[in-house]
Formats: sequence, structure tokens, C-alpha cells
Amino acid sequence: MKVKALIIATMVALVGNGCKTKDFLNINTNPNQLPTASPNYLFTNALNVTAVNVLGTNELGTYWSGQWSQGNGYIISTQQFAYQFTNGDFNYWDGYYDNLQDYQFVINNADANGQAFLKGPAKVMKAMLFQQLVDMYGNVPYTDALQGAAVLAPKFDDQKAIYESLITLLDAAIVDLKANPFSGSFGTSDIVFGGNVTKWAQFANSLKMRILIRQSKVSGRDTYIKTEINKIVAQGSGFITGEEVGVGGASFFQPAAGQLNPIYDRWGYSETGAKRALNNYPRPTQFLINTLKASGDTLRMKRIAYATGGENANTPGVSTKAEVSANYSGTPFGASSGYLPANTSSVGPSLLVKGEYNRKFILMTAAEVQFLLAEAKQRYPDVTLPNTAQMYFENGITQSFRVLGANVAGAAAYKGSGIQNYDWVASTDKLAAIAIQKWIALTNFSGLESWSEYRRTNLPVIPQSIQVPEATKRPLRLFYPNTEGGSNVANVTAQGTIDPFTTKIFWDVD
Repeated sequence: MKVKALIIATMVALVGNGCKTKDFLNINTNPNQLPTASPNYLFTNALNVTAVNVLGTNELGTYWSGQWSQGNGYIISTQQFAYQFTNGDFNYWDGYYDNLQDYQFVINNADANGQAFLKGPAKVMKAMLFQQLVDMYGNVPYTDALQGAAVLAPKFDDQKAIYESLITLLDAAIVDLKANPFSGSFGTSDIVFGGNVTKWAQFANSLKMRILIRQSKVSGRDTYIKTEINKIVAQGSGFITGEEVGVGGASFFQPAAGQLNPIYDRWGYSETGAKRALNNYPRPTQFLINTLKASGDTLRMKRIAYATGGENANTPGVSTKAEVSANYSGTPFGASSGYLPANTSSVGPSLLVKGEYNRKFILMTAAEVQFLLAEAKQRYPDVTLPNTAQMYFENGITQSFRVLGANVAGAAAYKGSGIQNYDWVASTDKLAAIAIQKWIALTNFSGLESWSEYRRTNLPVIPQSIQVPEATKRPLRLFYPNTEGGSNVANVTAQGTIDPFTTKIFWDVD
């Protein structure tokens, strides 16, 4: 049903992707016969589309987790900051399912095209996207989904059952990865790990930890979670460490329209270096900046944000004003006046530097993985993870400094400092310390994870939006979009009345 659209999307998106793309576009085809997409080209395009889709969900999550607000040079977005949204807003559903169709096409057609090495990576990406759909919407189509014209009105699966199925899917992905190494030059189609199946297996295990720890407060799940963690350790591939999972990079993103890193293209600069109008839109919150200052965490603050006045146009990556604490000022969440770009900090060099259009688009950081392992060991001391919770926690802070571009010696300085939620020994609530450090580490990189973790842990205690009079009113999920309600009405209706302020995702138990 989607083949024509997929072919067109693949061909358009890969125009700047080197000689392999030129070869693909030069293939002689019968104009009267529908062509067949080669899985490797479709896989490359699917990864790029994932980055574009995740950009949107990360932006919303970064706001709703209290990390960013809106610059006052714009009319305030009532959907985002007054929580006045309907089933016509925040429709990430269609883009995600369209992207999932691409990965399913790769899974279904890899063997027949002699590209079995793509099945494992495509299954890993499928698992990641389905987890994010559950985290936004709860019950979603899973077992009936991605079957094209065969199932036009897919039933919705229970969200908890989907989570369990994703662990099984990731297990299957690792089996495929071990059995099918990339061959020849096909590694170039993998714009995440360049055909390194070991790293794909580590990413799969890291996603498993995310899925398992997300359920850790759900009653009756402890035995299941511990069993699955021990299986990961026994499997032996390990976890992502010392580097990030990211799409693209210098060999993929190009200084041409439509070929920039999506973050750079949206909030940074054009292909000619002209500053985007939206560069003034996202602003680090007052709560974030003040929290970092209060803990003496200025090394990371200066990488998360630019000083007031923004980036120096003549010295990329450096603030216009002196980079001293007094020159960093956040914007209260939801403020609609009084905080203009000239007197507030902007999103910093860890995310945006003029001219750096070809950074990887990060899907998962090594810091997040270390904090997942810290929480696992703290909650379940008897699991077979080799290190202590303290070691994982402290390495999580180190990895956060590293990915932000801050001197990692600053992370080591917190050991024995006595600062709550930074010094493991001095922190009275270890799980709270892990949650707060993870929130800091996710800033600028993984907004949807930040929002999901905030809903799960209720930490840190972020201020309410100035636009919302009710102190405890917070979005807990999204509405099912009206597009799905129109095409799959019976199954959407079967989910009951959805109130995004009271209808919780299954792992949100507090």
C-alpha cells in the first residue's frame, strides 16, 4: 500500500548521500511497472526520518520536563505552556507509524534481497519507536499493526503486554545481529554504527534496560525485571558506553538545504550560515539554570546554555558575553513577557554551534545507560550487574560531562563534596539522586525520555507553568490523534474516555 510513497521518500532523502545514491538513481526502470525498494536504501532513509520525528517528541518532552521554556519574542504557545491541547495537536502518531512501516518493510524483505544483516538493526529501531509510542499514548496497535492493506483497522494492544513483547523483539534482534554481520560496502547504509553489529547489540541491551527500569515502580514486576536484567548480563554483549547512539554525522549531513542535522536546521542556522528565526525560541528554564548554579555545576551549565545574548557570531561555540555565572539567566517556565533573547540564556554549544551542521543526531546517551544501571543495582542489589550502584552513578555524571563537552575532571570533583544528589555518599535518597542526575544528563538530548522519567519519578520538583493556575495540573499523556479516530474509530473508541491529565501510562503509578 505504501511502496510508491516509500520509493519517492527514499530517492528524495538520499540525494546527497554519495556515490551509492547516484548508482541507485541511475538504475534503469520500466515507467509502467512499480519498482521495488532495496532494503538498504530504505533503511538509511528510515533512520534519517526517525531523527526528524524524534526531534518533535524531544522538543515537547523538554518543555514538559521543565528543561526548556519559550523565548518571549513569540506569542506564547498555549498548547505547550497552558496545556490547552486537543486530539488535533501533537500528532506524532502518523509519522511514527509511517516510519515503522519502513522498518517493517526492511525486516520483511531483507532476506530475499540478500541483506539479512539489516533485520537486527531494523528490529532494534522498531522496538525503540514502539516504546516511545506507548510512553506517549498507552495502548496502541502492535500485533495488528504494520500489515498494510491486510489490516486497515488494527486493534490496540495492552501497553504492558507491548512492553514485554519489545523485550522479546530485542532478543530476536540480537540473534539476528550475531548471525548476520554486514558484508561488503553495505555498512555505509547504516548511518548509526556503520555496520558494527556489536554496537547494535549493545544498543538493544541498553533499550532493554530503559524498558525494564521504566516499569520498576509497578507492583509485581520485580521478579520479571531482575530475571531479564540477569539474562542481559548473561548474554554478554554489554551496553553502550563511552559514546552515544546517533544518526548521521559528518559523512551523511551536508551543507545543503534539507540535508542538515535536523536540530541545527530547526533552531540553529541555514545551510548558508544565516541564523534561523527559531534560534530564539527554546530557552533553558530558570529552574534548570538556578539548580545548576546552586550546586556549583557551572561547567555543565556553560555547555547546556549560552550566556545572555547568545552565541558570538564571530566565534562559534562561545557566548557573546563573558561566560561567568552571573551572565547566565533562565526563563521561567511559560513566561510570556519580560524575558527577551537579549537578557536570557539560549540553548548552548552542547547542542548548537554555528557551522557544525553535521553532528550526529543523538538517540541515546551513554550517561542515560549508566544511570539506568545505577538504578537497577540500587533497586535490585542481587542482580548480576558487575559494578556497584555508586560506580554506575558516578560514571553517569562523568559521561554527562563528556557528552556535553565539559571537562570530566569536574565530575570527579563531586566525589566527597557533600553536595546532595551529586555526592553519592552524602545523598540521603539514592534513587532521588539518580533521577535528578539523569534529568540533568538528558537535557538538550532526550526530551521525551526526560518527560517520561519525570512522570515516573516526579523528580525533580519543577515549577508549574506560569500559564496554568492549577498547581498540580500536568500532562500525563497525549490524546489519540483525530486521524486515527477517523480511520480506526471502533478501536480508538474501545480505549474509553481519555483525559490526558488523569489517564496515566501503566508505569506511572504515583
